[in-house]
Amino acid sequence: MMTVLQRAALPAVLLSGVLALSACSVLKKDAPPPVPVADALPNPQVLLLGEVHDNAQGHRLRLAELQRRLAAGWRPAIVMEQFDRETQPLLTRAARECADPGCIIRVMEQPRWDWSLYRPVLDLVISYQLPLIAGNLSRADASRTVRDGLKWSMTPAMVSTYLATPVPADVLEGQKKEIQEGHCNMLPDMMIGGMVDAQVARDIWMAKLIRDQAPRDVVLIAGNGQVRKDIGVPRWLKIADPQLNVRSIGYLEQGSSNYRGAFDLTQTMPVQPRPDPCAKFKK
Repeated sequence: MMTVLQRAALPAVLLSGVLALSACSVLKKDAPPPVPVADALPNPQVLLLGEVHDNAQGHRLRLAELQRRLAAGWRPAIVMEQFDRETQPLLTRAARECADPGCIIRVMEQPRWDWSLYRPVLDLVISYQLPLIAGNLSRADASRTVRDGLKWSMTPAMVSTYLATPVPADVLEGQKKEIQEGHCNMLPDMMIGGMVDAQVARDIWMAKLIRDQAPRDVVLIAGNGQVRKDIGVPRWLKIADPQLNVRSIGYLEQGSSNYRGAFDLTQTMPVQPRPDPCAKFKK
């Protein structure tokens, strides 16, 4: 059987563009040193670190926060949104056998992410020999959830733990608002309900996978929407275990206003230059 390392050595055409370091890469040598948000509290059982996916400065700030905690002796499991949960057996082998982040990236073949931004986190996983957990709902499962409902991807135990009562109205409304704004308020109303179900399912799965790591502490690497206390993963963690010590840090671009009060701490950074995200919808 081909080993993980042998597979990683194969040509990876789909990843060639992803692995190229862009001008805004976190590995850029002349980038200013990050100044992470100050957090003097002890490490929680669960630390949720958000992101604006393409904001390189935010990735630098978050990396410095994680580095500081690991250097002080903390050894949590790392749950990453960037890997689909079905890939866990392969991810476990890759994290164990690969000697560098590039090997993990090639093995996992997830080309929709800019891996130049996540290589430093994977480097920490390898250096400190931390468990690496795939936290996301795959696109296929998300699509099936949109079509067949919130409970489709969940086990009976998950349904009884997280959905014994209906999804809170404020969570549904908050997710609806996020989805509408994320699609420049151009999404047909008939599509929104299913997409809300998929997002809620994604957050519940992340909460479940985080709790599966107990008694080990956990860090979640995910988007700001996932780490929101009001409608994201922290809400579902508290529903399942109200005594769990959860801490959330949002990494927000300057001018963000709709996240006020959604995190325990926030770190702001300049807006990442990018094309108009609404242009594709206007077409």
